[in-house]
Amino acid sequence: MSKHEHGSMDTEVQEKTFEAFMSVVTKTAIVCIVVLVFMALVNS
Repeated sequence: MSKHEHGSMDTEVQEKTFEAFMSVVTKTAIVCIVVLVFMALVNS
């Protein structure tokens, strides 16, 4: 059994997953803000 070396884990997959998650969250937040502004303008 080999010893674990701190910092030797390949995190490329996790980094790509996090980038995709942050992209979806950012786009969703922008869409929500645009919808809220549109609703505020229509209801005025």
